[in-house]
Amino acid sequence: TPGAIRRFLNRVNPRILVIMETEIWPNMIRQCRHRHVPVFLINARLSERSARGYERVRGVAAPIIKSISWVAAQAEKDAERFRRIGVAPGNVEVTGSVKFDADIPDDVRAASVSFRKSLGERPVWIAGSTHTGEDEQLLAAHRQILVQHADALLIIVPRHPERFDSVAEMAQGEGFSVVRRSTGASSAGAEVYLGDTMGELMMLYGASDLAFVGGSLIERGGHNPLEPAAWGIPVFSGTHVFNFETIYQRLLDDQGVQLVENADELARAICSLIDDPEALKAYGERALAVVNKNRGALDKVVEGITERL
Repeated sequence: TPGAIRRFLNRVNPRILVIMETEIWPNMIRQCRHRHVPVFLINARLSERSARGYERVRGVAAPIIKSISWVAAQAEKDAERFRRIGVAPGNVEVTGSVKFDADIPDDVRAASVSFRKSLGERPVWIAGSTHTGEDEQLLAAHRQILVQHADALLIIVPRHPERFDSVAEMAQGEGFSVVRRSTGASSAGAEVYLGDTMGELMMLYGASDLAFVGGSLIERGGHNPLEPAAWGIPVFSGTHVFNFETIYQRLLDDQGVQLVENADELARAICSLIDDPEALKAYGERALAVVNKNRGALDKVVEGITERL
């Protein structure tokens, strides 16, 4: 509420307000403007759908949009859309995505190596951040994969914890042997391993041979494909990736990700790479190369903010 924000600002007394990506908070920006606190929108992205939405309420949104001191956009498409909705052209700059600058902590790498050893010598693929409407398709893909690779393991990690039980029941109901990570039980003999703990997705990506990034077989807009790409493993997604448009385009340009329409396409693609270890390795190396090639946005953002203080 405006009152809560006012009390927060009184207590913190900020020199600047830094907002990430698409979180344009009207009350916070308005009150910072009145206090002459500069507002920076960094790692900024704006889909065409969202841009049209702002254009429909231009009269209401304009005072807020014009209060933004600087927009550090992920790509030129994003920059152009911010200019369209009212940000002064001189206050918009393309810096790239800071997500490319993320590093994998040593403790996460160590945990990943240890967990992978516990899985044994078997093909392992992971479906991370899955949503309602995707799990059925992913299980269908896994059933096809098991026909060719009977020892294959699917690690499935629902995006929302409240879905852990229902996804486990779904997999068991379809006849899969399921182990839940929260039980601490061995994965030996399991066909599906449910990642039903919090904060471990990055580690689980590292323990896998291939990765599917969820929220993309349905019109959710996808999730961050750089997390598995940073491990140097092949990355797959559905076609609905508009929330990470710039990142996916960079990966597509260098053949670091493959988009699939359905379970059949996904199963065929995964089986093809499992059957060809050299191709699997090359695919992962291309994904990692994209991550490394696009590092440096964070330095540009810090420099841009410093120059404007």
